[in-house]
Amino acid sequence: MELDQQMQYIAGMMAVAARTAPKGKGEDFIEIRVLSGEKISALAEAMFEYGEVSKKPNFDRDGKNVRDSEAVLLLALKKSGTLGLNCGACGYDSCVELEENLKVGPEFEGPLCAWRLIDLGIALGSAVKTASLFNADNRIMYRIGVAALRAGMIKGEIAVGVPISATGKNIYFDR
Repeated sequence: MELDQQMQYIAGMMAVAARTAPKGKGEDFIEIRVLSGEKISALAEAMFEYGEVSKKPNFDRDGKNVRDSEAVLLLALKKSGTLGLNCGACGYDSCVELEENLKVGPEFEGPLCAWRLIDLGIALGSAVKTASLFNADNRIMYRIGVAALRAGMIKGEIAVGVPISATGKNIYFDR
């Protein structure tokens, strides 16, 4: 099996790990996409462009990492709503108040239910653990999620990306 095929297999296993990760009330609002080939190049370009337009640092640095990756896993929360606990972790006294105050920010929608964000975090942790089991270099990157949402590569209120690579040195560190 060629390296590209191996990395696609690993990205697929990461997607399975994210899908099967535990979620609040057993409700799954995680959107998952695996990018490879030309889609990776398009994502890197979207990151470069957003960095230039927004004047935010490191979109170029992370875009280069994406361009040099064999695959990218995208995870997003899509129409997640609330868990219905009225716990106040989001900053509101009730879930209804949170839902009444939703707005689209410059990069993500919010506020979001803290428990749904924890679901996303557990899915991310499961995915990167799986990459680690295969010794695939990876890094969780918020900037990937911003660009992927803006480019329509994934839908949701918030998104995060995990590029993976297999080289002699981890390309995501000592940048």
